[in-house]
Amino acid sequence: MFVGLISDTHGVFDREFRDFLAPVDQVWHAGDFGGGTSTEEEIASFKPLLGVYGNCDGQDIRFDCPEYRFFTCGGMTVLMMHIGGYPGRYDRRAKELIEKYRPQLFVCGHSHILKVMYDKKYEMMTVNPGACGIQGWHAVRTALRFHIDGGQLHDMEVMNLPRKTSL
Repeated sequence: MFVGLISDTHGVFDREFRDFLAPVDQVWHAGDFGGGTSTEEEIASFKPLLGVYGNCDGQDIRFDCPEYRFFTCGGMTVLMMHIGGYPGRYDRRAKELIEKYRPQLFVCGHSHILKVMYDKKYEMMTVNPGACGIQGWHAVRTALRFHIDGGQLHDMEVMNLPRKTSL
């Protein structure tokens, strides 16, 4: 499976991200779609979409997307939620779910900061794709794409764009 991972679009999913994600099989969105369901629908019409809602998403997105997802992809167990944290500094709810499910890959958003870290304590990869939208304080817009096969994550690529103040 070739996966594209984004978060914190806050209503913006523009051409550069479409081009970067064009070869992926599926897009995962780690919350804060913004723009109501129009952003969600735009991404879902582009590629198959698997998402969770974020703290800035309204009831329309929460109706379509759960708080978290636990699933298997390419033989790897995945836990995805919006507010998560990182090794040694997980959000309380994230830590509860990590301990319950023991995923091999933990995906979150919220911070607008790209992080890819291995957590030795839980023996899992922790991935935050940063933000691909323009709302927030981040200086760089980011997205990830990677392969998951045979329970292994490999060939991860990062997209970096300067943050624009308008489209």
